[in-house]
Amino acid sequence: MRIEIFQKGFNYSQDGEGNRLVYHFCGCNMRCMWCANPEGFAEKGGVLSPNGSPYTPVSLAAEAISCKAMFFDGGGVTFTGGEPTLQFAALKESLKLLKENGIRTALETNATHPDLAQLFPLIDTLIMDFKHIDDEWHRKVTGVSNAETKKNIRAALAAHPHTLIRTVLVRGVNDGEEHARAFAAFYGQCDTSRAAFEFLPYHEYGKKKWEKRNLPYRVENGFVTEETVAMYRRIYEEHNLKVIRT
Repeated sequence: MRIEIFQKGFNYSQDGEGNRLVYHFCGCNMRCMWCANPEGFAEKGGVLSPNGSPYTPVSLAAEAISCKAMFFDGGGVTFTGGEPTLQFAALKESLKLLKENGIRTALETNATHPDLAQLFPLIDTLIMDFKHIDDEWHRKVTGVSNAETKKNIRAALAAHPHTLIRTVLVRGVNDGEEHARAFAAFYGQCDTSRAAFEFLPYHEYGKKKWEKRNLPYRVENGFVTEETVAMYRRIYEEHNLKVIRT
């Protein structure tokens, strides 16, 4: 069972707790206008396992086990993308092997896979990206509906003990007070006692990657102000939602 990976490396406390080995899986079913990793759109990658062969769940787990000493401060392995759930069977097997070997796991996902809940018992930290509360706008800026994402967020808030929900704030897309209140109202229908929320202000780190691949970068002046971030925080906290910054 092959795993297509386009990037890997360590980072600290950005995609889960502590020092983490992060694997970026190839392929994505969204085309977010501001995506920082457009190289992840492709279904094939260029990263091989330490033995020079394509990654498999077994070789990935072996590499992670060899790095156990680096997983300090509650660290472990994070799977991100692209969208890792597009390689669902390989992802599930990898998570299972890591858990069996005592390695803490995290998954960053757009929460569109219909079987995402099957992975909940194998994930210590579930990071879900929610792009836009309005379905029409969600389709406009990502290319897909937010219906499955909403369904999976509801399921995670009901069942998963450690969920982080992130929203990239983009000027002219989702930076209005009406958006913040609509997001908060949606979460207010759920049990959010075990969840945290984070706002990621728009940046252009991926713009040159789009241009390098001759892809049209369609966001113009998407930067939001600190006042916008503060407004989101205030409204979320009014709804008793825990806001963090990693």
